[in-house]
Amino acid sequence: MGGGEGGQEKSFNFFQVLLEGSIAGGTAGVVVETALYPIDTIKTRLQAARGGSRIELKGLYSGLGGNLAGVLPASAIFVGVYEPTKRKLLETLPENLSAVAHFTAGAIGGIAASLIRVPTEVVKQRMQTGQFKSAPNAVRLIVAKEGFKGLYAGYGSFLLRDLPFDAIQFCIYEQLRIGYKLAKRELNDPENALIGAFAGAITGAITTPLDVMKTRLMVQGQGTQYSGIVNCAQTILREEGPKAFLKGIEPRVLWIGIGGSIFFGVLEKTKSMLAERRNREVGALKDE
Repeated sequence: MGGGEGGQEKSFNFFQVLLEGSIAGGTAGVVVETALYPIDTIKTRLQAARGGSRIELKGLYSGLGGNLAGVLPASAIFVGVYEPTKRKLLETLPENLSAVAHFTAGAIGGIAASLIRVPTEVVKQRMQTGQFKSAPNAVRLIVAKEGFKGLYAGYGSFLLRDLPFDAIQFCIYEQLRIGYKLAKRELNDPENALIGAFAGAITGAITTPLDVMKTRLMVQGQGTQYSGIVNCAQTILREEGPKAFLKGIEPRVLWIGIGGSIFFGVLEKTKSMLAERRNREVGALKDE
C-alpha cells in the first residue's frame, strides 16, 4: 500500500485509486445498509426512547429507500477520499507510522462524507422514530419548519462520534491486516470479513455514548430539550443516569460488527475485481 507507484503516472494513479475507491465504497455501503437496516432501526428507537418507554417493532425498513440515496454517494465519497489520502500519507510518512496514516485518512474521509451523511442520517432517524412516512416528505417538512440547517441537526455530535469512529475502525482494520500479512500471507475474503467484523464491533462499543447523544440531538427536531452536545450529556446523566449512555449498545455492536464484516469483505472483493479488470486492460493494450 505504500510507495513504489511510478512517478510519471502519479496523477493517473491518484484518479484511478479515487475512482475505484468510490465504486468499491458505494457498493459496500449499499449492501451493508440494505442487509442490516432493521437492526439499525431498533438501535435508533432504543436510544430515542426515554425512561422505560417501550419500542415499536413495526416498520423496521422505514426510510430505507431515502437512506440508500444518501448512503451510496456518502460511502463512495468516504472511500474515494480515504484510499488516495491513505496512499499519499503512507508514501510520505515513515513505515513505523502507518497507523497515523490510516487514522488520519479515516478522519479526512469522514469529514468529506459528513456533508451527505448528516442529512441522510437526520431523515433516516426521524423516519425510524415515526415522525415522517417518506424521505421526500421528511426533507420538505424539515426545511420548511427548521430551515436548511434542520437537515444538519446534531452535526457537531455526528462529527464527535463519526470522526473517531471512522479513524479508529479503519486504523484497527488496516493494522490487523498488516500484522496478519507479516505473520502469514495475503488475506482471503473470509479473513478480510472477520477482521472487519472485529474492528467494527470494538469501535461500535467504544463510541456508543457518542452515538446516543447524536441520536437524541438529531431526532428532537424543533424541540429545545437539548441545546447542544454538553447540555445533552448533562441532561441524560442527570435524568437517566450513566447507563443511558449505553442504550442500544447490543444492536449497535451487532449491527456494526456484522456490517464491518460485510462492508470490508465487499470492499476488498470489489477493489480486487477492479484491479484485475484494470490489469487485464493494461495487458491487452501491451499486446496490441
